[in-house]
Amino acid sequence: MAASGVAAEDIDCLIFCSVSRDMMEPATASFVHNLLGLPERCLVFDLSNACLGFLNGMVMLANMIELGQIRTGLVVAGETAENLLESTIIGLLADQKLTRKSFKPSFASLTIGSAAVALVMSSEGSGSSHRLVGGMPRANTTHSNLCQGGPQAGAGTLMATDSEELLQRGVETASLAWRDFLVELDWQSESIARFFCHQVGSAHSRLLFNTLGLDPEKNVETLAVLGNVGSVSAPITLAMGVEQQLLTAGDRAAVLGIGSGINCLMLGILW
Repeated sequence: MAASGVAAEDIDCLIFCSVSRDMMEPATASFVHNLLGLPERCLVFDLSNACLGFLNGMVMLANMIELGQIRTGLVVAGETAENLLESTIIGLLADQKLTRKSFKPSFASLTIGSAAVALVMSSEGSGSSHRLVGGMPRANTTHSNLCQGGPQAGAGTLMATDSEELLQRGVETASLAWRDFLVELDWQSESIARFFCHQVGSAHSRLLFNTLGLDPEKNVETLAVLGNVGSVSAPITLAMGVEQQLLTAGDRAAVLGIGSGINCLMLGILW
């Protein structure tokens, strides 16, 4: 908010988009709203969709702005990995029959990190020339069984992931979404200056860029520093790229989101 020059009283809508939430009720957005001192007229709610939550929140705010329902909104996410990591480690240590095969569904849970990110979105006249110009979703929900997690009775928060199959089906879904994305925005891959992707692993990145035919030199990477930080991953990579001044006026950028479900969302930004 400080970086954007937007005051707390100017925020018309707050959307909290993490997988991690403080509790089932009330919405975690309520606590964020209170701590930030946002106005009482502000619309406040949670929106969760695995690793795509933040990007979905961006689209939600953009639509509300275009419809004239709000002028300025704030989308936030804060993922906390501690409960998942601790529960996974405790469970693995207690399993006296643990094998390489039985360990594999838990491996992805050990790569999860903690991070937070926020974005102010506003209608024209806010002093910024940066625009969300469009996007394209893709749902491949026949594979919703490949990554599932949540509270387990007496065992804390646990997640089971078929990492290899999720990798293949996720990139397969992304390929279809990318094809439609280029048509929708009337862009060509070569015209895009930077790519900001959900960071899962180096193998995922290589397969994604090979399959989509994209230049890996244009990919902004944060995996080595942050690990996989869920819904925060793609937007915080964008934020760090902005801080590093990787985008200049007139550049096109693409944010590539893939989440369990399997759901995919590609967003185009004109800098």
